[in-house]
Amino acid sequence: MNAQTIKAGMLGLAVGDALGVPAEFKSRQELDRDPVQGMRSGGTHSQPAGTWSDDTSMALCLLESLTGGLDYQDMMTRFLRGAEDGYLTAHGETFDMGMATRKALVKFAQGTPPLACGGKQEFDNGNGSLMRILPLALYLWAKIGPSFSDTPEAYEIIHSASALTHAHPVSLICCGIYCAAADAIIGDGGIPALHDAVEQAKGFYRASALAPWLEEFQQTDVGTLLAAPREMVKSGGYAVHTLEAALWCLLHTETYRDCALAAVNLGDDADTTAAVAGGLAGLRYGLESIPAPWLEVLAKRDQIEAMCQAFAQSLSAGA
Repeated sequence: MNAQTIKAGMLGLAVGDALGVPAEFKSRQELDRDPVQGMRSGGTHSQPAGTWSDDTSMALCLLESLTGGLDYQDMMTRFLRGAEDGYLTAHGETFDMGMATRKALVKFAQGTPPLACGGKQEFDNGNGSLMRILPLALYLWAKIGPSFSDTPEAYEIIHSASALTHAHPVSLICCGIYCAAADAIIGDGGIPALHDAVEQAKGFYRASALAPWLEEFQQTDVGTLLAAPREMVKSGGYAVHTLEAALWCLLHTETYRDCALAAVNLGDDADTTAAVAGGLAGLRYGLESIPAPWLEVLAKRDQIEAMCQAFAQSLSAGA
């Protein structure tokens, strides 16, 4: 796993997030009239152009934690620092953190073991673990190897990382399918590989105790998403919808730019949809595909790149 690949994924995520921050909670109809075409300031959260949200902040916390190895206590400690102290945030404070994540962090702060903090109810299936999971896919690709998503060990780790804040089976499956998609894109990048990875992940779940919840994922396959019109794609905060929207954007575009903008302009939870799609698009098209003007205004770009470099070095050193 080289530093360029890591930077492509992480900067792809952060740029998508930053594109979406000003458009969050805007309707699709509003954005059809005035589509996002590049970095904007203001908007929903009145932030400067290039500002990313808790999506990137938590992904960076996970990346930094994994630089030292797999440690769920350390992950939650960093997430809590982000929420309370603005650690690894764009401008020193957290905004837009979801309720399920906040509840889990409160439990952790009160002494609950990290793997017992995540909510397990149906209403806990926001996209808060999906949005940050990409660094774990990079870690598993380096530690277990290409096609890590063939192994039960990988799914156990993915589920544990999700369960820190989101422990319902639907959230676990979302993270598993997304990491399988990232695995395929890093290894090949083509639609056939992506199709096979998603189907293989669903096959794993069919043979597991989580099989009853696969009903929620009937539309989560490459063939269905390729055929789906835009009006059928949902872009709210439900984890399954975010996963499907991100895959739809990836499948219906041919550049990083077009994928990220397609995700943002779906509206509603625009920053998270674009972060989740942007991470995959960055991996698929490479760092050089991310428009330079967007990278130039991205908050703390140099710090993100330095963190990616340190992560790459830790992986090669066997941390």
